Amino acid sequence: MRARIYRPARNAMTSGMAKTRSWVLEYAQGSAREVDPLMGWTSSDDTQTQVKLKFSSKEAALDYARDHGIDAQVVEPKPRKANIRAGGYGENFATNRRGAWTH
Repeated sequence: MRARIYRPARNAMTSGMAKTRSWVLEYAQGSAREVDPLMGWTSSDDTQTQVKLKFSSKEAALDYARDHGIDAQVVEPKPRKANIRAGGYGENFATNRRGAWTH
């Protein structure tokens, strides 16, 4: 059984970092998916792909994988660069602006 351990990325629709602190163990797909001829739905006999386990740390996820004989691959997250502006949000309403305010 193969699995992937990773930290989920932040939602692209928000600037927040919610639900990105935990580590996730996700099983790799073991068999090919098939299309049902009657309904056209995609199905598979592999139910492990539906399982996602969350852990508080990478070490806890690796310990779980080792204890249960799971071949796990760790995907390290890319560090996020801080987006800090000099004036911050208040700069939008500055009274000492030299030019015209535009979006």
